[in-house]
Amino acid sequence: MSDTETTRYDFATAEPHWQAAWEAAALFNAADTPTSGKPKYYVLEMFPYPSGKIHMGHVRNYTLGDVVARYKRASGFDVLHPMGWDAFGLPAENAARQRKTDPASWTYANIATMRGELKRMGLSLDWSREFATCDPEYYGQQQKIFLDFWANGLVERRMSAVNWDPVDHTVLANEQVIDGRGWLSGAPVEKKNLSQWFLKITDYAEDLLEGLKDLPRWPERVKLMQENWIGHSQGADVTFALTAPVGGIDSVTVYTTRPDTLFGMSFLAIAPEHPIAKAVAQSSTQAAAFLAECAAQGTSEAAIEQAEKKGFDTGLTVQNPLNGQTYPVWIANFVLMDYGTGAIFGCPCGDERDFEFAAKYSLPIPIVVAPSLEAIPEQLTKALDGEGIIVNSGFLTGLPTAQAKPAAIAELERLGAGKAVQNWRLRDWGISRQRYWGCPIPVIHCAACGPQPVPADQLPVILPKDVTFDRPGNPLDHHPSWKHVPCPKCSAPATRETDTFDTFIDSSWYFARFTAPHAASPTNLEAVNHWLPVDQYVGGIEHAILHLLYARFFTRAMQKTGHVSLKEPFAGLFTQGMVTHESYKDSNGNWLYPEEVVKTPEGAKHVETGEPVTVGRIEKMSKSKRNTVDPGVIIDRFGADTARWFVLSDNPPERDVEWTESGILGANRFVHRLYRLALTIAAEPRAAQPESFTGEAKKLRQLTHRTIAAVSEALDTFTFNLAVARIYELSGALAGASPTDPGLLWARFEAIETIAHLIAPMMPHLAEEIFAAIRPNSGMVAINPWPKADPAYLTVDEVTVAVQVNGKLRGTVLLPAGAKADVALPIAKQAVAGALLGQLIVKEICVPDRIVNFVVKPA
Repeated sequence: MSDTETTRYDFATAEPHWQAAWEAAALFNAADTPTSGKPKYYVLEMFPYPSGKIHMGHVRNYTLGDVVARYKRASGFDVLHPMGWDAFGLPAENAARQRKTDPASWTYANIATMRGELKRMGLSLDWSREFATCDPEYYGQQQKIFLDFWANGLVERRMSAVNWDPVDHTVLANEQVIDGRGWLSGAPVEKKNLSQWFLKITDYAEDLLEGLKDLPRWPERVKLMQENWIGHSQGADVTFALTAPVGGIDSVTVYTTRPDTLFGMSFLAIAPEHPIAKAVAQSSTQAAAFLAECAAQGTSEAAIEQAEKKGFDTGLTVQNPLNGQTYPVWIANFVLMDYGTGAIFGCPCGDERDFEFAAKYSLPIPIVVAPSLEAIPEQLTKALDGEGIIVNSGFLTGLPTAQAKPAAIAELERLGAGKAVQNWRLRDWGISRQRYWGCPIPVIHCAACGPQPVPADQLPVILPKDVTFDRPGNPLDHHPSWKHVPCPKCSAPATRETDTFDTFIDSSWYFARFTAPHAASPTNLEAVNHWLPVDQYVGGIEHAILHLLYARFFTRAMQKTGHVSLKEPFAGLFTQGMVTHESYKDSNGNWLYPEEVVKTPEGAKHVETGEPVTVGRIEKMSKSKRNTVDPGVIIDRFGADTARWFVLSDNPPERDVEWTESGILGANRFVHRLYRLALTIAAEPRAAQPESFTGEAKKLRQLTHRTIAAVSEALDTFTFNLAVARIYELSGALAGASPTDPGLLWARFEAIETIAHLIAPMMPHLAEEIFAAIRPNSGMVAINPWPKADPAYLTVDEVTVAVQVNGKLRGTVLLPAGAKADVALPIAKQAVAGALLGQLIVKEICVPDRIVNFVVKPA
């Protein structure tokens, strides 16, 4: 056995060596305003929260982006590929409370750990641009942007309903309300009105919706999710007169998208926060109790939708303007005050939620929609919420729903009881958070002058370090000195705003800051206009709505305030699948880590006890189910390139990838096999390039150049698993030969050099090792150009065609490419002559370049 056959790739030495070489040469550092003349390409993965350790989702996400960055750099682009940290947020504050430390120390320690882990992956990142959103240099610029938004009418302060924890004295996100109680304190949550800061994203609702049409490189499902979230609808405002005024109110206005079903009205429902509901509660203890019960549920649409539908009959009635009949007014826990007008008319026939409510409280369910006039149901078991024909509805009867809507609106307008309107599901963005570890809102409150912007020369407003977490609520509220400042307008004693920004703001413009991270203003116009938009953004589908929508809004707002010159921040978006793994439980039902389980022919067992282990479903890796794999352990054991190759090779990147021991072992075997193959070819005699190629040499060159074309196409289209498959094919063609023919020797060298280039985006360290072995003193493959396929070798002269008899494979033949029946059939008959003996051919089928099939019967 030769030395090359026993040699193993020493990744533990090679990977740090090449990482140091890339860093020393500053290969991946981009200029703010390049002058190279190359086309630009901005690659960005959604930046991570510094939780303390990277996970396999990080490995997949950043490997995908790195493949694109390295490929584009080799293809002649000036590439920007930065990295930073989404560092503010409640987890750091909770860690500070639990560990008796401060959030900054916990966060920066985690960043240092994760930075080291990410660097071990060999990512081609421009670390000179690194920042964390908790750096005052970053959030100080964010404060400037907020004040510019305020000066341009994009900021508003108003009262808003929030989830309030009466024990911790803080607003809770909907996700922090569990079964009506605060997730930390366990106290029943109250719905409370607080003065909050809002960004007026609704000013851009129509533009955000229309802009989705100009994003051809976004996944359709992401655009649909955003479209539904923005929620444009056309309908009518309908005014219902109260038969008896209450609290000085004599009518209720309802927004509806189905004015065609007004004859199917069964009740009118109002939100618990509606003025009529409050007026009724002043004289009814039962109504007041119901409002208190509603206040204990979450404020999100999801929380309200999932809650049991409950109502309270106010005893009031309203008159329907189209039929003159009266209907009861209910307070309902599923009606949202901030959508439409805070009131709905209930049509059980046309809305499933209304149907459930009417059935629960024994309210009438009139039928006003039917599949046709001849198919009117006598009673309903569920709502008919689709299109159809209007029935039992006076002048609307017989009209298709599409025609009945404008007809109903026209009659409402004639009666002075309604008008056509368009509505949006999107709500203004409430950005106030009652917590410490976030960007301070740069506002000073004065009793005489009202809210005042912090003067520019006093920015950034920096978080105080000497806070304590031994009392409930926001530490900024009870800090002895930080919030006490003079009013910038009248110099009277005043107080700082103690709310901090929603952390979604931090991630809504970071991509712009990366273009000039050290600028004295939020953006450097020359740099931001050069690099934006991001050409390829990579991240999880879980951010499809809020983060991406907020970033699109922020970019438009920054365009209005002169910080950028475009509307859309991300030209291309790719949402990768998750990394999954089997889950395991012991006999007591306790979750086990994969390293605690061994697979045997008899089944899964516990490593230490030998007891049987139950193998559960394959699902997303999560700490709670312990089905996680530590990337650090994988890199220690197999190297970064093996981990990178595995996450690229198994599935298309938009799908989930299952992490398996056999899969990682297979990837590792290929790494070592390819390295040995490269050393074998490097040791072969170096032949001069022949004037022409024939036979096996020509076939290998054709395969090499077809592989270049296929891998290039796969990387351009994010089908990385197909690129992996083609590289496997080319390397397989090189294995096992010991040629002496000069043409074949030259073709083999070309093929292995090509493989070094093609794997460089995916396995960059191995690529450098191979390139150094076959092309010593030729520089690093990371700065060498991407290979180009020779068109002369992309055409195929001969193809292998399957020959079948009665549909069963009986042999193969080598035929000229495109050979038709007159050429193919005689050769194929000869190849399977034995199978045709004693048979009568009744039909001959020839599909050029694919199959020949002889249909036979006994002679």
